[in-house]
Amino acid sequence: MARNGKKSRIVEIGGKVSEWVSNLFAHPYMQIGVIAFCISWFVLKLDTNLLTAALSIMAITLTQMVLNRQTEREIDDRRRDVAMHAKLDELLIAMNGARDEMAGIEDLEEEEIVELKENIQDRFEVLNEELEERAEEKGARAAVAS
Repeated sequence: MARNGKKSRIVEIGGKVSEWVSNLFAHPYMQIGVIAFCISWFVLKLDTNLLTAALSIMAITLTQMVLNRQTEREIDDRRRDVAMHAKLDELLIAMNGARDEMAGIEDLEEEEIVELKENIQDRFEVLNEELEERAEEKGARAAVAS
C-alpha cells in the first residue's frame, strides 16, 4: 500500500487476478476439471514428477490467492461493521429511553458484553412482569365495572 492509503497499480492488478483465479478454482466444475486433468495425465503415462511439481506450485499459488481474497473480504467486513456500529450508536444516543452507555459496547471485552446482555434480559423480564400486572389490574377493573 502506498503512504496515502491508495494501492499501487500493480497491487490492484494482483488483487484482481487473485480474485478471478480464486473464484474460478473455487467452482466445482474446475475442481472436477483438475481431477480429470490428473487422471488423463496418468492415462497418457506422462512424467509424474512434472505433474507433482506443477500441482505443488499451483497449490501454493492458489492458497496465497485465496488468502489474499479472504484478507480483502475481512477488511471490507470490518469497515461495514464499524459503519454499522456507528449508526447503531447514533440511534442509541438519539433515542429516548435508550441507555447512552450501550453505545460503543462492541469495544468491551466479551465477558462485559455478556454481562450487559444479561442485565438487559433481566430488565425486559421485569418490564414484562409489570406489563402483565397492569393488564391483570385492567382486567380486574373491567370485571368490577361490568
